[in-house]
Amino acid sequence: MAEKLPTREENYSEWYNQIAIKADLAEHSAVKGCMVIKPYGYAIWEKMQRALDDMFKATGHVNAYFPLLIPKSFLSKEASHVEGFAKECAVVTHYRLKTNDKGEIVVDENAKLEEELIVRPTSETIIWNSYKNWIQSYRDLPLLINQWANVVRWEMRPRLFLRTVEFLWQEGHTAHATADEAVTEAKKMLDVYTDFVENWMAIPVIKGVKTESERFAGAVETYCIEAMMQDGKALQTGTSHFLGQNFAKAFDVKFADKEGKLEYVWATSWGVSTRLMGALIMAHSDDSGLVLPPKLAPTQVVIVPIYKEATELETLTAVANTIKKSLELKGISVKYDDDDTQRPGWKFAEYELKGVPIRIALGARDLKNGTVEIARRDTKEKINSPLEGIAETVENTLQLIQKNLYERALAFRQSHTCEVNTLAEFKEKIEQGFVSAHWDGTAETELKIKEETKATIRCIPLNNTQEKGKCIYTGKPSAQRVIFAKAY
Repeated sequence: MAEKLPTREENYSEWYNQIAIKADLAEHSAVKGCMVIKPYGYAIWEKMQRALDDMFKATGHVNAYFPLLIPKSFLSKEASHVEGFAKECAVVTHYRLKTNDKGEIVVDENAKLEEELIVRPTSETIIWNSYKNWIQSYRDLPLLINQWANVVRWEMRPRLFLRTVEFLWQEGHTAHATADEAVTEAKKMLDVYTDFVENWMAIPVIKGVKTESERFAGAVETYCIEAMMQDGKALQTGTSHFLGQNFAKAFDVKFADKEGKLEYVWATSWGVSTRLMGALIMAHSDDSGLVLPPKLAPTQVVIVPIYKEATELETLTAVANTIKKSLELKGISVKYDDDDTQRPGWKFAEYELKGVPIRIALGARDLKNGTVEIARRDTKEKINSPLEGIAETVENTLQLIQKNLYERALAFRQSHTCEVNTLAEFKEKIEQGFVSAHWDGTAETELKIKEETKATIRCIPLNNTQEKGKCIYTGKPSAQRVIFAKAY
């Protein structure tokens, strides 16, 4: 059996790392700052991809793929964009290796590229270079494209899923005839992300808009969803950007309107990444391991036979296969674990560590009584359930687990969110979670609060109540509260 995990109370950071590794989600790679996503972790990511991809296509988007390598000159066409990513870019300068006199592999100095290539940190520039050729008339709009890809952003403080040099994501890039259409699109995709994170990941979020200093590089407005982890810190779980005409002007992307007049198009971009895997771990898991919402669990139910004699196994297997088939007919993913190299106790601990939502234990005594033992991963509650109607019982229990995880996370966030009116209160409460406070609207004050407390403005909530108040730092007038938190 695996060694015991550190508790959240003892060492939250190490608890997180150990779950990511011991639950078989990922491991560190030979390339510093990069990770290997293992099959179990990738199976969860695939379920996320499938759900999101269906949502994107239901809203009219189609998938495409653009190059990994971007000419350096493309980035410099949009000034704030290159400034925002310059310190994170990996640069390709040569295209060939050779063997030197010592038999060592070295870069061939004669194979220098005429123009350096950037390994994509995001794809706005390479995509808008293509859009210039694709968009000529209002009939070509709106253009609604999504890309599933990997990106590279050089990270000096790597953490599995949360911050890695290379990560997986999707990035949507759309073009529109009017600013209103583009803003509507950006908000629509934020709603899609909200739907996914809340109803699939079972994590409540706050929808909001970023302050100017926290905006995506090159955006006019950045909309976001912010979630609270179990240590009270915020994790940004999705962003959607209204890009205005910045990239259209940088790449000269114009369209002829119905009157034949040439206009620059209006743009959006939006994305979520494998960072969502980190959110999944930190929002729900406990000191025994991973806790997965049923909708994203690769295995939703595991059946473990308990027997002493090999002759008992045959009977148990027949019943287990009947249960398995009845569950699969309802679209539930089931594993029957009759591996005789491990004892049931070891299996129970292993599936608990991996976050399988429901465990069914099946023994000779259960068969005699016409029952099975159902164990819930979220509450660790065990019930003896009749074999008759077991498929409906399990189906209902999975729905209860999904609902409970969301409600539990919501209750936690509510109990760790407060309003403050003074800087002293702010400093006292900011360690506990989200703090709603007045801010004078200046970048200078925002920076000073960050320097003193390490807290940032996570968002200005979209459904904010307008109320007059005084900035907690300067005492200057404020029209509304914003959400502060320490964040990942």
